[in-house]
Amino acid sequence: MSSIRLENLGKSYAGVQAVRGVDLTVADGEFFTILGPSGSGKTTLLTLIAGLAMPTEGRILFGDRDVTHVPTVGRGIGLVFQNYALFPHMTVFDNVAFPLSVRKKKRAEIEDRVQEALSLVRLTGFEKRKPSQMSGGQQQRVALARAIVFRPTILLLDEPLGALDRKLREELQVELKELQRSLRVTTLLVTHDQEEALSLSDRLLVIDKGTVQQIAPPREAYLRPANSFVADFLGISNFVPLDGGKGVVRPERLQVELIGEHGSRGPSVTAPNATGRVREAVYLGQVVRLHVTLDDGGELIAAVSPAGPAALAQSGDAVAVSWQREHVWPLEATRSGAEAARRAAFHK
Repeated sequence: MSSIRLENLGKSYAGVQAVRGVDLTVADGEFFTILGPSGSGKTTLLTLIAGLAMPTEGRILFGDRDVTHVPTVGRGIGLVFQNYALFPHMTVFDNVAFPLSVRKKKRAEIEDRVQEALSLVRLTGFEKRKPSQMSGGQQQRVALARAIVFRPTILLLDEPLGALDRKLREELQVELKELQRSLRVTTLLVTHDQEEALSLSDRLLVIDKGTVQQIAPPREAYLRPANSFVADFLGISNFVPLDGGKGVVRPERLQVELIGEHGSRGPSVTAPNATGRVREAVYLGQVVRLHVTLDDGGELIAAVSPAGPAALAQSGDAVAVSWQREHVWPLEATRSGAEAARRAAFHK
């Protein structure tokens, strides 16, 4: 295993700064995710760590080794991409064996390691198939096997599940986490999928416009976002006034009660209770999402159990909405949130 350390890492293209001043330590064996929207700098950050691009400033260390200017082949990393990048003319065995073949390993060792890797990704018996004879999920497993077959100390994943349907993606998320734990390999995932990042990561980094917004465990980032961007990007957010500033409360933290067609007007949204009318009720299976327009013109979104009485609410129904003060998290300005994330980068 190996840690990853970034020191004031930056990258500019034609005078435009894609990544700026990133300080980060990923611990040995940690599953770490870089999360951000399109154009945020997340993929640029991965290419710098992988050696596919060189930084304009700063350093990259794997353990105590400075790899800032070391080419990809010399970094000892496993890489998995969204498009699998399998050789279509090769069998599964030959695809997985490729990293060992270029390293001129002996045939017996190649046989053993390929079988071990295929067993880990549950593809024993698929050795003679071609990629075209396999499903998308199976092809992604082949790509994973190829990335781990030479036992890298670091595994880099560039949106590896993005091309799969939701059900298969969720199944492979579980398998990927189990595989990472069994190998105890330091793993860095890049994704724009918030649910994927929250479910897989030990910690995550949220990035926007090349600047780190927050570094934290998933639960902390979701419930205690550093700023409005993080709060909004990690899920549906209700922004409410709080002590002269602004706070965020998540939809699942709201309690909703039907109060009938002629319910009385409640206190302002600045208090921990409000009344309004359901603008839209959206049934999503495991949850019912209620879009509520408040009497004072504000809007809230609540997520309620489909088994509860509030799930019966329909468009136009009067409701009372309440939340507990401790469930409202005060927000810092975007700049201070980014600075706080940078200060915390070396403290897991």
